[in-house]
Amino acid sequence: MNLYELTAVQLAERLRQRDLSAVELTQAVLDRIDSVEAVIGSFVTVTREEALSQASEIDKRRAAGEELGPLAGIPVAIKDNLNTKGIRTTCASKMLEHFVPPYDAEVVRKVRQAGMVSVGKANLDEFAMGSSTENSAFKKTTNPWDTRRVPGGSSGGSAAAVAAGEAILSLGSDTGGSIRQPAALCGVVGMKPTYGRVSRYGLVAFASSLDQVGPITRDVRDNALLLEAIAGHDPQDSTSLPDAVPAWAAGLTGDIRGMRIGLIAELMGEGVSPAVREAVQRAAETYEKLGAHVEEVSLPMAEHGIAAYYLVATAEASSNLARYDGVKYTLRVDAPDLLTMYMKTREEGFGAEVKRRIMLGTYALSSGYYDAYYKRAQQVRTRIREDYARAFERFDVLLSPTTPDTAFRLGEKTADPLEMYLTDVATVLANLAGIPALSIPCGFDGNGLPIGLQLQGPALSEGMLYQVGYAFEQSTEFHRRRPMLAIAAK
Repeated sequence: MNLYELTAVQLAERLRQRDLSAVELTQAVLDRIDSVEAVIGSFVTVTREEALSQASEIDKRRAAGEELGPLAGIPVAIKDNLNTKGIRTTCASKMLEHFVPPYDAEVVRKVRQAGMVSVGKANLDEFAMGSSTENSAFKKTTNPWDTRRVPGGSSGGSAAAVAAGEAILSLGSDTGGSIRQPAALCGVVGMKPTYGRVSRYGLVAFASSLDQVGPITRDVRDNALLLEAIAGHDPQDSTSLPDAVPAWAAGLTGDIRGMRIGLIAELMGEGVSPAVREAVQRAAETYEKLGAHVEEVSLPMAEHGIAAYYLVATAEASSNLARYDGVKYTLRVDAPDLLTMYMKTREEGFGAEVKRRIMLGTYALSSGYYDAYYKRAQQVRTRIREDYARAFERFDVLLSPTTPDTAFRLGEKTADPLEMYLTDVATVLANLAGIPALSIPCGFDGNGLPIGLQLQGPALSEGMLYQVGYAFEQSTEFHRRRPMLAIAAK
C-alpha cells in the first residue's frame, strides 16, 4: 500500500520507529493532493508550506527525544467552517471568501497541540447547509469511488479527502448528519459525538443546539484516537460538558458478547434501497454471530424527524446568519443607504440553499407562526428524545442504515430540495436527541459504492459505540478497501 492509504495507527508506528519522517509522510500526502485534487475537489485551501513546516518541527522534536502524542506527524484536513488563525475560513461562501480569522477554533488548537499536520481546509456545502457538497460557492467535490457521484455533505470535502488519500484524518461538523452521511457515501468512518463532548468554540455556527464537531477516519481505532485528541471541557463554550475524556482506543477489544442491539424498524422500511437494507441485515446477523442479541425496536416519532429538524435547524440558522450583513468582516456591496447595502450584500454573498434556509427559518419564527412551527418542532424533538430513552432501557446500542441509498449522481437531486433533505432521514434524529452516532462501512452495492451502518447510543456512550463498531470491523474487510480512482471516467 502507498503511504497515503495506510491508517493513522499504522503510520504512527512507523514514525515512532523512525522508519518514516513526518516530512516524508506529509510530502506523500501533498503529492497525492497534486495528483487527484483536480478531479476530487476536496479542498478550498491547501496549506502546503505550513504543513511542511509543521512536519519539520515534529521531526525535530522527535529527534530531540521529546515524548509526542499518538497522532503527532499525521496529516489532517480541517473542514472550512472551523476557524484557523492566519488561514482563511470561508465556509465555502462568497460572504466569507476573504475572511482570515484572528484565532484558532478550540479543536484546531487541540489538533496543533497533538502535533498533527494540517494540510488544508476541506470543501463543504455553504455554511454546512447541504447533503452533497454541491452548494459550495467555489467547487463541487466528487466521490472517490465514482467521480460522477456526490461524496455526501456537508462535510463532503473532509470525507472525500480521507477516502482519496488526500489526508489521513479529517475533522467535520455534524448538524443533521454532515459527518456520518458523507462518511457512509465515501466508505470511511465518521462519529458525531454527544452534544457538548467537543468544543464548538471557533466553529462557524449553523444551528447552535445541533452542531457538533467530530472525526472522519479510515477505521474505528483512528477515529477513537482523533476524538480523544479533540474532546474535553472548554470553558469558552457554555454548552461544553465537564466529563473527562476516556482512553477509547486503548479499550477496544472487539468483545460484545451479551450486548443488546436494537434494529430500528422505522429506518428499514419504505425509501431504503434493497442493497442498503440487505447490507444492514447482514450486519445484524454478524453481530448475532459475535454474541450480541439483536432485536427489532420501534422509534414511533422517527417519521417526524426530518420535519422537526428542518424547522429547528433553519430557525437557528436564520438567527445565526443575521450577523453577515456587510458591516464588519464579510463581503460588502456598497449601496446608497444602509438597508440597500444589507440587502445587496446578502443577495450576492449567500447562495440559493442558504437563502432558502434563512427564509424557512425566519418564517417559522415570525409572529403568528412561531407556535405552529418552531414550538411544535421543539415538542416533537422532546418526543424523539423520549423514544430514545425508552429504547435505551431495553438496548445498549441501536442499529440502522446511515443513509437510505448509496451515493447519487451529481445534479440528480439539486432541483428537488425535499428529495435532498430526505437523504438525512436516518441521521437527523441523533442531533435532535443530542446523542452520539457512529457510521462505519458495512458493504457495497452492485455499482461498487459503499454502504454505511449507523450505530447510536445514549449520551456519552462513544466508547461503547467504538467497541461495537470495532467488533464489526474485526469480522469484516469492508474498511480495508480503497477506491481505485478512475480519473478518466470524469
